[in-house]
Amino acid sequence: MNVYDVLTERGFIKQVSHPEIRDILGSQSVTFYTGYDPTADSCHVGHFLQLMAMSHLQKAGHKPLILVGGGTGAIGDPSGRNDMRVMMTKDTVAHNTQALKNQMARFLDFSEALPNNAEMVDNADWLLGLNYIDFLREIGVHFSVNRMLSAECYKSRLAGGLTFLEFNYMLLQAYDFLHLFRTKGAILEMGGDDQWSNILAGADLIRRVEGKDAFAMTFTLLTNADGTKMGKTRAGALWLDANKTSPYDFYQYWRNVEDASVEKCLALLTYLPMDQVHALGALKDQEINKAKKVLAFEVTKLVHGEEEAHKAAEAAEALFGGGGSLDNMPTTVLSEGQAAQGLQVVDLLVLSGLAKSRGDARRLVDGGGVSLEDVKVADVFMPIDPDRLKGDGLVIRKGKKSYHRFLMK
Repeated sequence: MNVYDVLTERGFIKQVSHPEIRDILGSQSVTFYTGYDPTADSCHVGHFLQLMAMSHLQKAGHKPLILVGGGTGAIGDPSGRNDMRVMMTKDTVAHNTQALKNQMARFLDFSEALPNNAEMVDNADWLLGLNYIDFLREIGVHFSVNRMLSAECYKSRLAGGLTFLEFNYMLLQAYDFLHLFRTKGAILEMGGDDQWSNILAGADLIRRVEGKDAFAMTFTLLTNADGTKMGKTRAGALWLDANKTSPYDFYQYWRNVEDASVEKCLALLTYLPMDQVHALGALKDQEINKAKKVLAFEVTKLVHGEEEAHKAAEAAEALFGGGGSLDNMPTTVLSEGQAAQGLQVVDLLVLSGLAKSRGDARRLVDGGGVSLEDVKVADVFMPIDPDRLKGDGLVIRKGKKSYHRFLMK
C-alpha cells in the first residue's frame, strides 16, 4: 500500500502542495525532513504525532532527516506565539538535541547500516556562518513582504508587535529546505499544519533558485473535539520523558481522553490495523472504555515500553476497583518524622503536585474536587492521621482523573 494512502487513511495529512507527491512516494525512495525547535529536552505529544508519521514513511523505505533548530531556535518561530521565545545557549541546544534523539530512537532507526537511516542535523551548522548581505542578495530577493504578511503566523502578531528578528524566520526556514535539498537531496518538508506558510515558502524557494520540484506536506494538529490542542495536563504539557510526565500519568491521560477523540488517537498514535481501529472507535457508552484502555496501553507501550505500560495499567485497575496493584501509581514516601509533623490535606495536595499552591489547594477543596480514598474532603486543613499512611498508604484524588498515593516508611 502506498504510504501516502496509509497516512491519508489514518488521518495524518492536512495539506499538500502538489498531488503528484503521492505517485512519487509510491515509486521511489524520498528524502524528507521535519524540523524540531530544541527549546526543551523532551518531545511532547505534538511531536509524537509527527514521529509516528515519519515512522510510517521510514518503514515504507523513505529517508527521514530530523532538523533541530540550533540556529533558528536562537530567534524562535512566531507561529502560535504572542511573545518572543527565550534565546538558548549552544550548550543548551546540544543537551536538548541529544535528549530528543534518544527519544526519537524509539520510533526511527538511526542505524548507519540502513540505506534510509534517520539522520539528525542542526541548522546552526550552516546558518550561523551566513554573510547577511550575501543572504539577502541570494535569498531575500525571492520573498515578497506583502505575501509574507498575509501568512497567518505574521498576521496574528501584527497588532501586538512583530520584531524584525522574527520576521526573518520564514526566510531562514525556507533556506533550511534549500540547503537540505542541495546537500542531502531532500525534496519534501513536513510539519504541523500551523507551519504551512513556512514550509510552502521553502518549496517555492527551491523552485525559484534551483528550477526543480520540491514539495510541502502538513499534518493535522492533535486537537480535542472543540478544537483545543491535546496534551495539556495539570502539570503543563504531556511530555514523552518519564521524568517530566510519569508513565502512569501518561497512561491516565489517554485512558481518560474524550470519547469523540478515541478513534482518531488510535489511528494517529498507534500501529493497530485500521479495521481494529474502526471497530474500537465504534464502541458506545460504557463500552468505549475498552477502547480507551487499548489506546492508553498501546500509546504508553510505544513511548515507555511494554513493561511500564503493564505497570501503569495495573495501577489504574487497582484505583478503579478492578484488581491490579497500586505499586505503580505516583507515590510519595514520607518518613515517620514527616508524618508526625501534623500533616494536613493542604500539605498532601501541594506535595503531590495536585495543587500548585496552598491557595490553589483551598480552591480545589472548596469546589468539592478533592477526596481521600473515596470520601470527599470538606476542610483543606483536615489533619492526616499517620496510621492512614501505613500498609497500602493513603490515596488522595483530585477530580476523577488525578491520583497520588502517600506511604510512610
